[in-house]
Amino acid sequence: MKHKHADLIHAWAEGARIEWEDKDGQWHDIEDEPLWASWIQYRIKPEHKPDIVRYLEMPMFWGYSERRPESNMKVVFDGETGGLKSAEVIK
Repeated sequence: MKHKHADLIHAWAEGARIEWEDKDGQWHDIEDEPLWASWIQYRIKPEHKPDIVRYLEMPMFWGYSERRPESNMKVVFDGETGGLKSAEVIK
């Protein structure tokens, strides 16, 4: 019979970072070897999503552009949540 965590054990042996879930649904890094207990939920640690940077020209119109000479605002969104992290006037 295949072990409940066989796929995760293999991924861990190949170098994947493993996390475990507590009773409150929070995930925690495992620094050493996992216990691989059947009553514990494990997962491969998700990849970090980078922040998203957009350049805008304001106030004549509201529109996204790649960095262009007329851009006068830089807006940064959190890559994980999509929430606004910062907005900066650059001119």
